[in-house]
Amino acid sequence: FRLTSPAFGDGEPIPREYTCDGADVSPPLAWTDAPSGTAALVLIVDDPDARGFVHWVVVDLPGVSAGSLPRGASRTPAVPQEGRNDFGRGGWGGPCPPSGRHRYVFTLYALSAPLRLPGAPDAATVRRTMEGRVLGTARLTGTYRRG
Repeated sequence: FRLTSPAFGDGEPIPREYTCDGADVSPPLAWTDAPSGTAALVLIVDDPDARGFVHWVVVDLPGVSAGSLPRGASRTPAVPQEGRNDFGRGGWGGPCPPSGRHRYVFTLYALSAPLRLPGAPDAATVRRTMEGRVLGTARLTGTYRRG
């Protein structure tokens, strides 16, 4: 199971356009080889250098083996349901570190069943509800430093 972005490679800087210093749109993502039996996908993006600050929660993406999200997919029909990020709103909130270089971990979870959560759930609720349903995970890490 693999998660990639045409905008940046694993461990590389996230381009400015996807951050609070640019257009602050969600980056394009693509996945391949989701495990057999995948019924839904969940994406959580967080910053481990800021105590796990959550930048994006996407719930119940179709459980396809290979797929993608285009640039700026947040808050469009391409994303079926978005949760609440730690900025206090739904959708993508791009990197905006107060100081230094931070890492942003995009984790895509393959699930055996959709979560079907109401509203805009936060990452903690999504993680609790996923327990026992995760068939596999794929990760992509980007970095960003302001200035």
